[in-house]
Amino acid sequence: MAKEKNLVLKEADITNNCPECYNQELKLTFFQKHTYNAFYHRTTNEVTHEIKCKKCDSVIYPVNWTPDIERVFDYYNKLVSSDRPSVRFTTLFFIILILMIALVGAGVYFYLESLK
Repeated sequence: MAKEKNLVLKEADITNNCPECYNQELKLTFFQKHTYNAFYHRTTNEVTHEIKCKKCDSVIYPVNWTPDIERVFDYYNKLVSSDRPSVRFTTLFFIILILMIALVGAGVYFYLESLK
């Protein structure tokens, strides 16, 4: 089964008021989804975000955002550059691929030898 991880792309401390406790210490974090498997590591283009208050540890959802938080979010959203979506194959994948090619080659060789 593939494991999924959200790796941090960018973190920013913002000084907007928390809608829950009115503290001015919020943390904005952008994540990119990566999938790990025994045969490959895949980087997706899915970028997510989270705004969390440092004092009350509550997650601030977009429904509760003030116009100031929206402006700051839009600014940092433009600054985030995600990694290119890609697939990197592991060593196990290449070993199995080489073994399969060798087996097919051996099968063809023995088949041609049996025709003689």
